[in-house]
Amino acid sequence: MLWFLTCVAALIGGYFVYGTFIEKIFGINEKRKTPAHTKADGVDFVPMSTRKVYLVQLLNIAGVGPIFGPIMGALYGPAAMLWIVIGCIFAGAVHDYFSGMLSVRNDGASVPSITGRYLGNGAKHFMNVFAIVLLLLVGVVFVSAPAGMITTLINDQTSMTVSMSTMVMVIFAYYVIATLVPVDKVIGRLYPFFGALLIFMSVGLITAVALSDNYTVMGDFKISDMFFNLNPNDMPLWPALFITIACGAISGFHATQSPLMARCMENEKNGRFVFYGAMIGEGIIALIWCAIALSFFGNLDSLSDAIQSGGPGNVVYSSSFGLLGVFGGVLAFLGVVILPITSGDTAFRSSRLILAEYFNMEQKSLKKRLLMALPLFVIGAILTQVDFGIIWRYFGFANQTTAVMMLWTASAYLLRHNKLHWVTTVPAFFMTSVCVTFILNSETLGFGMPMSISTTLGVVFSILVTSYVIKSSKGKGESFIDSEANKNTDSITENA
Repeated sequence: MLWFLTCVAALIGGYFVYGTFIEKIFGINEKRKTPAHTKADGVDFVPMSTRKVYLVQLLNIAGVGPIFGPIMGALYGPAAMLWIVIGCIFAGAVHDYFSGMLSVRNDGASVPSITGRYLGNGAKHFMNVFAIVLLLLVGVVFVSAPAGMITTLINDQTSMTVSMSTMVMVIFAYYVIATLVPVDKVIGRLYPFFGALLIFMSVGLITAVALSDNYTVMGDFKISDMFFNLNPNDMPLWPALFITIACGAISGFHATQSPLMARCMENEKNGRFVFYGAMIGEGIIALIWCAIALSFFGNLDSLSDAIQSGGPGNVVYSSSFGLLGVFGGVLAFLGVVILPITSGDTAFRSSRLILAEYFNMEQKSLKKRLLMALPLFVIGAILTQVDFGIIWRYFGFANQTTAVMMLWTASAYLLRHNKLHWVTTVPAFFMTSVCVTFILNSETLGFGMPMSISTTLGVVFSILVTSYVIKSSKGKGESFIDSEANKNTDSITENA
């Protein structure tokens, strides 16, 4: 229990200490008008209270990633929790802060446009394709996962019988509505209720473990175990752990979601709470589920058996009802189910907005919103027929590669403004090495090269990218407009 509480305390401390440091490096301007005011359209650019923006941001980014990822990552032992803490404070929360604040400074632009501005048009085109692919994969994953979980819940706990395909259609119908209507009409109104379920799930489950006579938080694990790979299936820790635990430590999906709330945030001073703070909140959720996975089943062999018999969803189901009984288990299970749903709807919404930016099509008209959204839902519906395991593997790699692009974009921005770029360059270097090593070494997704060669090439490639970004960005400043009429614009010179 002490190890778990120490990790939670470290995350909270990271928000106040390192989060403040990052905020000072960025340099907020409380007098600068945000896109929520300068571009208000009643659909996507809508001023919302800080508390609501934070809650929506948290639910947007916290899909099944901070639950399924830590559960599967728990097979490596306490090392998973160490990565969640370090990754969240120094990589994930930094990534989310810059993805949100750079959108604020660029009129609420989506991640491909931001990347193009600071890394060039080639990077912009790459990110347009990659972001759409990632968001479609997210949408499919966050349809299939909750549909399967709800189907299991209804069929096991009631006298009713429903099919997986029925639940997929129901969730898709909700996604269509949430993608098309103004952001404050569905998302802004339902999320407070969803947030209450999320809090109950998170606090209720870990409290039940702590108070139970049958379980011990973290079981018999020692703090020293965090430095070792304890995976019973002999899976390598490097680089798989850093791909497996994505959303709980760092996730490129968040870069596609932060602009949604950048369009609704009322003041730049709220950025640390909304963007950095939401990632810390997700890190705590990830720690809770990692701790439950390491505690409920007694040992890693039993956890591995539970995952193999029904996937991480089986771990969620078993632990929820095993710790909280039927009534509490239903509430906790629903608290898990709403996470992918609240990320899936905004995944499709983000896709619509990215396409609209690319085709320069305004989105105030319902007809034009439908024109952008309909093809996305058709493709998404087709992809739901693909095996979930295959979709998840591609999602993990695409997710972390998107995070790499966003971190390099932030480094380019900081270099242009002669600010301390190493806060983003170091995690960008590390995650670039992870992604390149993974794709070179993976036999199912990549080239199946030996680990030593893959790692060497990954590090060399990261060095080359670092050199390129520093050389092409350093001293390449931007001119500013800071008039009373328009204080939200970061620059008028297109240097990308």
